[in-house]
Order: sequence, then C-alpha cells, then structure tokens
Amino acid sequence: MTDHTHRHSQLVARLAELRARLVEIDEELDSHQSKDWTELATERESDEMLESMGQAGQQEIAKIEAALVRFDRGDYGICQKCGDQISDARLDVLPYTPLCKSCAAASADQRK
Repeated sequence: MTDHTHRHSQLVARLAELRARLVEIDEELDSHQSKDWTELATERESDEMLESMGQAGQQEIAKIEAALVRFDRGDYGICQKCGDQISDARLDVLPYTPLCKSCAAASADQRK
C-alpha cells in the first residue's frame, strides 16, 4: 500500500487556504455599500465574479473533505467505483479524486 502522508498534508493545507479565501470573499461581498449607481453596477459585476469563485471554492472544499474521510477510513487512493489503485500521477494532479482514470473517463462519457 502506498504511503499518502504527504498528500494528506497537502489536502489539509489546501483546505485551510480555501477556507481563508472564502472568508475574504464573504468580507469583500459584505463591504460593498455604494450609493452611487455607477459604482454599484461595477461592484455588482465584481460580486458576481466573487460569488462564482466562492462556489468553486465550496465545491473543492467538499471534494477535499470527502478525500479526508477516505483517509480516515483507510481507503484513500482506491477507486470508489472499481476498487483499483488510483495512479500516483493522477493523484499528483487531483489529490482529492475518488476515481481512477478509467472510471473517471467512463463517468464523463456517460454524462455526454
């Protein structure tokens, strides 16, 4: 079995980074109080981008938290669909992935 200790540390650090970023986004969204219509329009555009970034961050947080649960269960790095080992190369790119490359590709094909 592969030792994934460094991946656990990487995921925990990324989780902390994302949570801090979401706090910053919330603070920025709460700070917009302009009464000028031009400034308000610009702020609204900025808010939409921040909200989109916040949603993406929340999705990544959910994936990381699920990966950390798999660590706790002892099945991190094992494909949740077929049970095969997820390659280190894939985990290097997507350390929170629950699927091996083959199962991820099959899932993507089914969604098309």
